[in-house]
Amino acid sequence: MPDVTDSTQGTGAGEILKAPLIIEYPFKRTTGPVIGAFLTGLREKVLVGSRAVDGRVIVPPAEFDPVTAEDLTELVEVGPEGEITTWAWVTSPHEKHPLDQPFAWALIKLDGADTAMLGPVAAAGIDDVATGSRVRPVWAEEREGRIEDISHWELTGSGGGGA
Repeated sequence: MPDVTDSTQGTGAGEILKAPLIIEYPFKRTTGPVIGAFLTGLREKVLVGSRAVDGRVIVPPAEFDPVTAEDLTELVEVGPEGEITTWAWVTSPHEKHPLDQPFAWALIKLDGADTAMLGPVAAAGIDDVATGSRVRPVWAEEREGRIEDISHWELTGSGGGGA
């Protein structure tokens, strides 16, 4: 390879410089006091939301008020039962879905909450699910403080559905 000189520098005639590239993230992210409390609650079979400045209860809890951007620190226990506010039927679940038989993705407004959270609802068929149907969580046998600690939701047999 020819020597790099003032006249050859930047022309590709010189030595190629190399450096190893190691991508790493040498830190751990914490969930903070609000989301951490929500995840701890899941592990203990307790559902919590945060109280907004105007008194609404937000589930899952938010760290900041969506209207005023003020910090939210008051946690409120909600549920465990709730009501389906809207839903969509999954006829052919794929391997990444939480259930291996047809089910509904639903927005569920827990008792005591003013907002809804998303969850999979097990049902025998599409005709069993309706807006207004009541549901309760089915907890995973082993819980770790993750949203998957709620395995799925099941219909309680009361409310707007055929269940």
